[in-house]
Order: sequence, then C-alpha cells, then structure tokens
Amino acid sequence: MAWLILIISGAFEAVWAVALSKSEGFSRLAPSLVFAVALAISMGGLAIAMRTLPAGTSYAVWVAIGAVLTVGYSMATGDEALSPVKIALLLGLITCVVGLKLAH
Repeated sequence: MAWLILIISGAFEAVWAVALSKSEGFSRLAPSLVFAVALAISMGGLAIAMRTLPAGTSYAVWVAIGAVLTVGYSMATGDEALSPVKIALLLGLITCVVGLKLAH
C-alpha cells in the first residue's frame, strides 16, 4: 500500500509543479490554489509512505515520478521541446525507479 501511495503522491508532485509554473509567481488564483492543494496531497502521501519505506528510496522515487510526469506533460503540451535524448534520459530515470522498487 505504501508504494501505491508513493506513486500517487509522486503524480501530485507533477500537478503542483505544473500549477506552480501556470500560477505566474502566484499572481493567478486558480493555478495557485491547485498548487497548494496538490502540494499538500503530495507531501502528505510522501510522509505516509515514509512510515514504512526507507526515506532515501521514498524520496528518490517520489522525485523521479514527479520529474518524469512534469517533463512528459510539458513535452506533450509543447511547453518543452521533444527530443530523442530527453526521451532516453526519462526512460533511464524510470528504469532506475523500477530498480529501486525491485531492490527493496
């Protein structure tokens, strides 16, 4: 169950990261509110997962999930350039996260 919570909280990390960007320095209300809610959910889920998973593994997986989803979203929406090198690096990051899960 801790792994599922960790994955979901990692996804919410991507939500708050995108919302933070869209808030334009907290000058737009709706994205700022999405940021605050997603941040609370993301951090709360990470804290719950860390009750049973090691802190280092939890944090690495949480950050990786958030980073991959944030970059993927940005590339899908055209906010960030798509390139084979970026895709290969993101796949490498995903491979590392799977490795951490298998090593656990």
